[in-house]
Amino acid sequence: MYNQKVLPFYMTYPLPLYYQEEDTVTRDLEYLQQMYPAEAKKYQKIIAGMLDKLDYEGSMIYDEYPDRWQMYRLSQNVMENIRRQNERENPGTEIPKDKWEWMSDMVQIILFYEIYKRRHGNRSGILKF
Repeated sequence: MYNQKVLPFYMTYPLPLYYQEEDTVTRDLEYLQQMYPAEAKKYQKIIAGMLDKLDYEGSMIYDEYPDRWQMYRLSQNVMENIRRQNERENPGTEIPKDKWEWMSDMVQIILFYEIYKRRHGNRSGILKF
């Protein structure tokens, strides 16, 4: 007669479970980020400080498709801050060119990861409504 199955309450509104799953992923990523080598942690702090200034509604980091040149320019600004900080901490020493290129790649990776976290980790991000 009445053949339809009744859904349990938690199945009627599955979106909160989706958010819990994404929060778990973010927590896992942040935990793994704590295991960064010391040098990468130092760069991550510099990057986070610069992104704090860019973390506002309408910022380029929240564009649907961020511009590649702007992201490259932002990474170069981070590298300039690292160079200045290195000069303050170790006056007279210069970073070798091969290490500089390696550091630039690492900074870009950390920068993109931090932008990803900001875009998806807070309630104003593009995934959560």
